[in-house]
Amino acid sequence: MNHHRLLASIILVVTAASLAANRLIVAADFAVQQEADRVIITDGGRPVATYVFRDDKILRPYFAHVHAPGGIQVTRNHPPLPNVDATDHDTMHPGVWLALGDLCGHDFWRNKASIVHERFSESPTVRDGRVTFTAENAFQADHGKEVCKQTSRLTLAARPAGYLLIWEAIFRSEQGEIVFGDQEEMGLGIRVATPIAVRQGGTIVDAMGRRNEREVWGNAADWCDYSGTIDGRHAGITMMCDPQNFRPSWLHARDYGALVVNPFGQQAFHKGPASKVVVKPGESFRLRYGVLLHAGPKDDSPDISAAFGDFVRQL
Repeated sequence: MNHHRLLASIILVVTAASLAANRLIVAADFAVQQEADRVIITDGGRPVATYVFRDDKILRPYFAHVHAPGGIQVTRNHPPLPNVDATDHDTMHPGVWLALGDLCGHDFWRNKASIVHERFSESPTVRDGRVTFTAENAFQADHGKEVCKQTSRLTLAARPAGYLLIWEAIFRSEQGEIVFGDQEEMGLGIRVATPIAVRQGGTIVDAMGRRNEREVWGNAADWCDYSGTIDGRHAGITMMCDPQNFRPSWLHARDYGALVVNPFGQQAFHKGPASKVVVKPGESFRLRYGVLLHAGPKDDSPDISAAFGDFVRQL
């Protein structure tokens, strides 16, 4: 075989391998298994995530053991493993969660008040290659009084850049106002796998090119990526904000491994006076975010800007 034929053969093999890898991501073989307290999501038998909707210690639904394509876990072990993971906030940072430190004066972030799963109005299923389900929740104060209802519409799809989780949350109350306070600990949060925390060599970067806690914390951006190296591969999580949310979200970014997208902490992030977001009785209030779970070759980061455009087109 001459040099040109050899080169053509190599290109053909590499191209075929790339297409095969792309098909693996685009045509995921999702499956769901519902148990009494959780929904287990797999892809071709490999774990993707566990949605826990009842927990005696963590008083709100959450995703744990979250993986990117290829089976790489990108959230911290839950519970964290001693001598492997930092064990701080073990009952507040389980993986991926939606919580509020000040809703009508009650703390749903630190497990002082409860987000109670009532039912699935849409059962967990795989439809058109996507995992979808809708959960109906009740926000209950520490004395048991209901504050509001909340609907979580969740979709997990395989996209060219990785798995994309879309979390839409709709709040409503027929009896009284819903008042969102002003804190750092408000919104959709993640705790990344220990190897990709900035303190372990990982990197935080947002859509404006700002890097790590010192530059990112307290600023708003369309997206923010937290990634690093796990088992010789580049892997991470990107938080994406729906441009149709009522206002941009500030980034509560921490080098130890936490990242929260928060549209409520105006004073907390030094962007103005303390704010209150008030929803009148009978009205609905919606937030929507994307969580991209990605993994690939060590020196091959995904095009997050393109992935954000893909996320917006899914909405």
